[in-house]
Parts: sequence; C-alpha cells; structure tokens
Amino acid sequence: MEIFANLGLGLETAFTLTNLFYCLVGVFVGTAVGVLPGLGPIATIAMLLPATFGLPPISALIMLSGIYYGAQYGGSTTAILVNLPGESSSVVTALDGYQMARQGNAGKALATAALSSFFAGTVATVLLALFAPPLADLALKFGPAEYFSLMVLGLVASVVLASGSLLNAIGMVLLGLLLGLIGTDVNSGAQRYTFDLPELADGINFVIVAMGMFGIGEIIRNLEHDEDRSLVMKKVKGLMLTKDDFKRIIAPVLRGTALGSALGILPGGGAMLASFASYSIEKKVSKNSANFGKGAIEGVAAPEAANNAGAQTSFIPMLTLGIPSNPVMALMIGAMIIQGIQPGPAVMTEQPALFWGLIVSMWFGNLFLVVLNLPMIGLWVKMIMVPYHNLFPAILMFCAIGVFSLNNNEFDVYLMALFGLFGYICAKLGAEPAPMLLGYIIGPMMEEYLRRALLLSQSDPMVFVTRPISAVMLGMAAIALIVVMLPSLRKKREEAFQEE
Repeated sequence: MEIFANLGLGLETAFTLTNLFYCLVGVFVGTAVGVLPGLGPIATIAMLLPATFGLPPISALIMLSGIYYGAQYGGSTTAILVNLPGESSSVVTALDGYQMARQGNAGKALATAALSSFFAGTVATVLLALFAPPLADLALKFGPAEYFSLMVLGLVASVVLASGSLLNAIGMVLLGLLLGLIGTDVNSGAQRYTFDLPELADGINFVIVAMGMFGIGEIIRNLEHDEDRSLVMKKVKGLMLTKDDFKRIIAPVLRGTALGSALGILPGGGAMLASFASYSIEKKVSKNSANFGKGAIEGVAAPEAANNAGAQTSFIPMLTLGIPSNPVMALMIGAMIIQGIQPGPAVMTEQPALFWGLIVSMWFGNLFLVVLNLPMIGLWVKMIMVPYHNLFPAILMFCAIGVFSLNNNEFDVYLMALFGLFGYICAKLGAEPAPMLLGYIIGPMMEEYLRRALLLSQSDPMVFVTRPISAVMLGMAAIALIVVMLPSLRKKREEAFQEE
C-alpha cells in the first residue's frame, strides 16, 4: 500500500497548475526540438539550464524531463515526413516511416509512432514507480567505498557503450575528471589548475561546459550540413489505424517496450541503443520481415516504443543512485545540483514530493504529447521547413545571454565559446563529448567518496576490494573494460563508427 501513498503524494505535487504548465511547456519544447533536425534535447536542456535558476526545483526538473522524452516523439515526425531524423533515436524510424509516407500512409505512420510512444512511455513510468524505491533502499546501505566503485562502474560503462575509438572514449573520460578538479580544494583550501585566474577559483560552471560542448559545438557542426528538406506531402490525412493495423503493431510494441525499458537503465544506453536493438530484433522475428525497409508498419511501431521506454527508464539510475545513464541524465544531475539538491538515494527520503512528483508528471507528459503530436501536425510540418541558418543566430544569442546571467561575467561567455570550439574539434576527431561530460559530473563526487573511504579505513586501499558490494562492482568494471579491449570487438566498434 506504500506505493499508492507515494503515488498519491506525487499526484498531489504534479497536479497543480504551475507544474502542469511547466510539464506542457517541456513536452511542447521537446517536440519542437525533436522536429527541428540539428538541435536535439542535449543542446536544448544545456541552453535552458540558466532559465531554471528562478524556478522551484520540481517545476524545473519536470520541464527539463519533458523536453527529453518529448524530443523522442518529435523526432519521428521529421523521420517520417522528410526522411531526416530530428533525433538520433529516430534514425531507424525513418527506414520504414518514410517509405510509408511515400506510399500515401504518412498519417498511419505518425499515428503508429504517437500511440506506440504513448503506450511505451506509460509502461516505463509504471516500471519507474515500481523499481525505483527498492533500488534506492539498497543504495542507502552503500558506504563511501561502494559509492566510489559504483561511479567507477558508471564511467567504465559509458566508455564501453560509446561509439568509435576506445582510446578516444577513455581519453574524454579522463579529461572530464581533470576538468572537475579545477577550482578550490574543499579540504585544504588550495587552488588547483586555476592558472592564477580568479574566475576559475570556484571551478568551471557545469552550464558553461554543457552549453559550449553541446550548444555551440552542435551549431558549428550543423552549419556544415544545412540540408534541403522536401516534404513528401504537405497535408497529412488518414490518422486512424484499422483493426488489422492494430493487430500488426501490438506484438512489436510490447517487445519494443520490454527491450527499451531494460536497455534504458544501462549506462550509455537509453533511447538510441533501444531503438536500434528493437528494430534489429523485430526484423528477425516478424512474419513480415521481407517488407522491412519498404514501409512495414512494424518497423515504425517497435523502435518508437523502444526509444520512448528507454528514455523514461533511464531516469531510474539517475534518481535512485545519482548515476547518469546518458548525457541528458548528466545534465539532469547538473540541474539538480544547481537547485541545491544532492543527487542520490537520499532524494527519495529527503524530498519525496519532488521524487514522486517527477514520476507522476511523466504520465501527464505522455498524455500531453499525444494531444500535441496528432492534432497539431500542421504546425510541426511548417517548422520542418525552417532553414537551420535562420535558427542558429537566435540559438547563439540565447546561449550567450544564459551563460552571462550566471555570474554577470563576460569571461564565462569566452569560456563557453572555447568549449564550443573544443566540442567541434572533438566531433571532427571522432571523440564523443558525452563521456567527458559524465566524467566532469561524476569526478568531484568520486574524489569525495574516495577520500572518505580512505579516511575511514585509515588510508588502506584494500577497503575497495574487501567490502563485497564494492569488490563486485569493481570486478564488473574490470571485466567490461577487458572485454571491450579485445581486438575483434575493438575493430567492430571502429568499423561501426566509420559507417555512421
């Protein structure tokens, strides 16, 4: 019965005019971001972080969460109508969705995407409500040694699941850890790596790094590829599915939801990995596999269910353990820190209204998204046709104003521009910025737990292997790293990256 009491508290928190408004704003912005190719939820959330300073913590998190899972919905619209995925997780949807649109079934494809997403998002929210409390209870038994090992496992997992060169991924994680050291040491009061610049005495603000790497960096990258967008049809009709269509999509949606829910929890997993895996499995098990890539409705239903389920279950490790499973969750942790909330299992016990209010708000968000995506399809069609070179000046201005407002310091704007240039260089070199961001977020917490563990054990490093839970997590991290370093696997990673 405790779960019903918790959900009642969450409903009371989420079902207020203020929080419903920010939920609607979040999913609307998320859908728009998904529709506009080249922007994405990571850059958008990074740009909006300064705007959340004046909001109540629960309203800020509800809005940022809505942007994330709303973008999964919106990304399918451009994938189906223009063959240009607005979100990376919608790449697979384009394979069959665009072919359906060319055959005059764009309405069916969009309805399938919206209904599959709604069902998967609802199921994933139920799973989040059911499994988050036991995980949080388990995590409350962790000591400093266990937390340190958990964070090591999270960083290793982000390296293992990142695409491209293994060496690049490890290098980016280490760079993130080093950036996290900049500033004043909490214990000794000594300044580290500040180069005698007073602006760096408090470290580099998380918002500056995120906006630079994902906001400015993405702008520069997208200006290289300002695609011509041609709609298959400018007026979408036939949004109703037939009984036969429902029969064909039920099994793929269930399989996609189950797979996406499981993969979303994994560090580095989330929506993109879930959608690719779901499409691959569906193609093998479906009776209609010969039609995949030619306009199979199952090829739209399965990945759309998987990416939305993965997007919402990725909140589980972030809310319960304070460990981000993907770059967006790292930004969410940054938003929590900005609001003065220490991420981790204590959130559920110390701020239950925030914890359960965020979970319940996802139900409202999924309902809003169905309303936004189908009746308002005309608006999204018009937004698709906006050239990117008309959008980027506004995005650039918003980034600069947001960063300047942090400390009213122009040095922060220059620093953001520097990180933007660095983000572009990293993209050109095939080095993903996401592992660096995870390292930057987790690094200071890792250092704190490392020091605590050594202090309690009287500087005995064996504490990390003599405590069972800590030893198991370090063992898992070591095995994962060894496996991915095997020559055959490393070669496949690099080949897959080159194909992309």
